[in-house]
Amino acid sequence: MGVRGLQGFVRSSCPHICTVVNFKELAEHHRSRHPGGTPTIVVDAMCCLRYWYTPDSWICGGQWREYFSSLREFVKTFTAVGIKLVFFFDGMVEQSKRDEWVKRRLKNNREIAKIFHYIKSHREQPGRNMFFIPSGLAIFTQFALKALGQETLCSLQEADYEVASYGLQNNCLGILGEDTDYLIYDTCPYFSISELSLDSLDTIMLCREKLCQSLGLSLSDLPLLACLLGNDIIPEGMFESFRYKCLSSYTSVKENFDKKGNIILAVADHISKVLRLHQGEKKLEEMLPLGPNKALFYKGVASYLLPGQKSPWFFQKPEGVVTLDKQVLSMSSDPKSKQEVPVCTDPGSKQEVPVCTDPESKQEVPVCTDPESKQEVLLYTHPESKQGVPVYTDPESKQEVPMCTDPEPKQEFPLCTHPESRQEVLLCTHPESKRKLPVDTDPEFNLEAPLCTNPEIKQEDLVNMGPEVKPQITMVSDPEILKVARAHHVQAESYLVYNVMSSGEVECSNSLEDAMDQALPSQAFVYRPVRQRVYSLLLGDGEGGTSTCPTVKEWFVYSGNPLRQPDLVRPLQMSIPGGTPSLKLLWLSQEAGLQAQRLDTLLACFDLSSSREELQVVESPFQALCCLLIYLFVQVDTLCLEDLHAFIAQALCLEGKTTMELADLQLDHVDPRAVQLGTLLVRGLTTLVLVNSACGFPWKTSDFMPWNLFDGKLFHQKYLQSERGYTAEALVEQHRSWLTRFHALKSVVCKACMKENRPIVSRRHWRSHHSGQRGRQGSSDHRMSSGYSRSGQGQHWRDQGPGSG
Repeated sequence: MGVRGLQGFVRSSCPHICTVVNFKELAEHHRSRHPGGTPTIVVDAMCCLRYWYTPDSWICGGQWREYFSSLREFVKTFTAVGIKLVFFFDGMVEQSKRDEWVKRRLKNNREIAKIFHYIKSHREQPGRNMFFIPSGLAIFTQFALKALGQETLCSLQEADYEVASYGLQNNCLGILGEDTDYLIYDTCPYFSISELSLDSLDTIMLCREKLCQSLGLSLSDLPLLACLLGNDIIPEGMFESFRYKCLSSYTSVKENFDKKGNIILAVADHISKVLRLHQGEKKLEEMLPLGPNKALFYKGVASYLLPGQKSPWFFQKPEGVVTLDKQVLSMSSDPKSKQEVPVCTDPGSKQEVPVCTDPESKQEVPVCTDPESKQEVLLYTHPESKQGVPVYTDPESKQEVPMCTDPEPKQEFPLCTHPESRQEVLLCTHPESKRKLPVDTDPEFNLEAPLCTNPEIKQEDLVNMGPEVKPQITMVSDPEILKVARAHHVQAESYLVYNVMSSGEVECSNSLEDAMDQALPSQAFVYRPVRQRVYSLLLGDGEGGTSTCPTVKEWFVYSGNPLRQPDLVRPLQMSIPGGTPSLKLLWLSQEAGLQAQRLDTLLACFDLSSSREELQVVESPFQALCCLLIYLFVQVDTLCLEDLHAFIAQALCLEGKTTMELADLQLDHVDPRAVQLGTLLVRGLTTLVLVNSACGFPWKTSDFMPWNLFDGKLFHQKYLQSERGYTAEALVEQHRSWLTRFHALKSVVCKACMKENRPIVSRRHWRSHHSGQRGRQGSSDHRMSSGYSRSGQGQHWRDQGPGSG
């Protein structure tokens, strides 16, 4: 994460860049300089998850009550010294960083395989050196911080850009995180979360000015250095030969520096002594071996430019690059004509663009130069989005038509206006049919997915919009609904809903799942039918039809998925009495009795409409848990009565446990199957977050937060006890009222499953009737298929695989 090799270089070769600071003292100094102002630290939450997760146990699914307590203590410590915290979470993965995302997920798969090998060999949790954060930690941390009253935001792109922008524009005390990209951004000071002592509030400040002094560079050179070294956009190997060439000609090699340190010094020396000689005279592609990677390199450098900032390395617009993901690079002069080109500042992007005067309106109009035709192209400004869009003259109608540049092939496509909606829709020509189609019409599936310009989303509304945010292009045409979805997303109140509606692309990182055991399915498959129904709800026509719904691209990690491309997942039609309600009704209406309709829709997403009667009698928060358990046991044919007992018993006993009691809980041993079951339940809770927000929040979010329903070690204890044949009384620790509720909850789940022709039987009974069925080698003898499969409810998990859906 961040710039390759820079973290080690700073710590080992340039320790003077790191300065010990105290947040309490910094806050007092800030108040003296800004009377009446509140010292604010903007926190890159994704960098802090490992620091915040302090519980000893992490293998069993998460110690959520302990984790919540740790977060509360963190917030309390900063609040006590008058420091405000603003937390940012990643809200999406930018396309330019997808390869890096995939690379890390595949690396995580190898680490998880080692974890399960260790568990099977030693029957205990590995050491902290193999630590892997519990599934769902990021999404539930958002809700935990909001429950603690903290300002929590979810980004519309990768969070580091928005963090840096927020810190700069709001005069923040600094950024708290662990990402060397914050040494590259020209923003407020950067503090290390890994070096933070919560007791004293001391940490390390990494000073970018001192870094520049050590390297002989200016602050504006750092983005160039970062891209030449490699970062999340520019692969490390892209300029490997160039770096070694710099090293071979570097005359000041430090013997006490390692090879990577000397490479960084050599590249910085080349920038300061060679490239800078031609700065403003030559293009970067004339000074560097960019080759076919020219556009990507410019994009990488520009990704560090915050609103209002310019790079001296962009003296003019590079040839062959029409736009940089909708951002036009500033120019100072035309090197051929030697004439100054007037520039204006776009109020949205805060970047300068050249202008000319429209002879009719007498107004200045932005222009850019088409690299192929060498002609200047007018930029049409959309009255709502305030963004410049290239226009061209239609040879037939002689009218100017707005153009938009596709970020992938870098080709421009005309925009047409839908005669009814009056909204602009991109057109492209399919290479085979030569017909103009709405962009994202899938010729293979023949599913039209018109991408719509949303007039509600203005660039100035975004939290420091970066070069990859393309809010004008969406999967949904209703601007009011999209605005609501976006607001819930930014305020960290929903999960994946806006991603589906805006880009039609979602992802889910690794889970602690045993790739060697086929008897338990991956959570990606178990909950896919639920997601498919949610896609139908979000992208459909409000009548439950899926024939015109576009497919959704899923980047979900599971065993056997090489992640070379996303799975194209079709929406799945729901069955709701009275038909599928519209999103406007579910999200915006205040009609009496609508909560019941929202709940009906939620149950339909899980295909559990027939279980409504049983679930109605269950009190909170166990209603959500029972819904999830019914779905799991109907969907997964390898779950048995002992598993159900463990799930219910731990949820009931959790109510009576203190955080300290949970922390002190000791396990006889760790069972790999129980580890995966814990993961399966927690991923189910994150799926409930998705469904609940998509359906208009029929349930309170607190009803399915894990600190109210699940504790990893406690579940593991109950699982081991249930395996040994403990009675219900023993499982609920002889607590009479818990015993009554245990039988009531068990009855609800079992009756609902019987309605679906899914009897839940004891593993001992199961073994005697299915002694011939076994899982793949490596599975223990009790992990066998019951042969049960729910028909008519989408593809069974055993038949799913990469690309299916």
